[in-house]
Amino acid sequence: MQDKALARRVALLQPMPLFAGLPEKEIETIILDLRLKEYARDEIIFRQGDESREVYFVLKGKVRIFTTSPSGNETSIAIFSTNDVIGELAAVDYAPRSATAKAVSPVSLLSMAQERFLYHLETMPRFAMAFIRLLAGKLRWTAAYAESIAQFDAAGRLLHIILQSNEQYGQALTPGKEYMVDLGLNQTDLASMIGARREWVNRILNDWRRRGLLEFDNGVIHILDLPRAVAERDSRIEANHSESSW
Repeated sequence: MQDKALARRVALLQPMPLFAGLPEKEIETIILDLRLKEYARDEIIFRQGDESREVYFVLKGKVRIFTTSPSGNETSIAIFSTNDVIGELAAVDYAPRSATAKAVSPVSLLSMAQERFLYHLETMPRFAMAFIRLLAGKLRWTAAYAESIAQFDAAGRLLHIILQSNEQYGQALTPGKEYMVDLGLNQTDLASMIGARREWVNRILNDWRRRGLLEFDNGVIHILDLPRAVAERDSRIEANHSESSW
């Protein structure tokens, strides 16, 4: 019975990029330091400024990462889901949490204490290299997000985030054309990701629905025509340039 349970847990971890390619024996060693934690929708996992150091591996559900300004305004940074890793920076640099993590759906996480995470990095070279690749991927994402801010106007940034999320989490209804993306975010959350007001996001979403690009309903985005949505996003580069060249 114990062997079956261990094999099941190994199978759960193997699809995660951080564990892919590791020998089963190393994964089995890591499993000993993992603890299951479950969170209800809207429950806080950790807060910006916390001194906690655990690393979390997402088994299922979605987690929103956001920062809060001194005035209380939220800025959403990213959405993480199944097989993603969150909270790793505080474990590595010993600094307070740089953002808040909040469940946007029921979430199951595997947590690992900082000292055990660092121990495995020091003793398992392949695990350490996988972690370096993970950090490199997040750095590339951050660079791409910064580039989108520079390139696109607000509408282009919103559409860029939607299309990027579709690449990660989208479900193909008609491959190449129709897709469904369940981010679990409301319009206020979307607005906080691009520095806009909720009312403006509501207007642009309604405009895209009328034009047959996409629909938004209770956190679920239905991309009606992917090629047209991509063309619309790319056209916002020109819109941004025309707005800034006074």
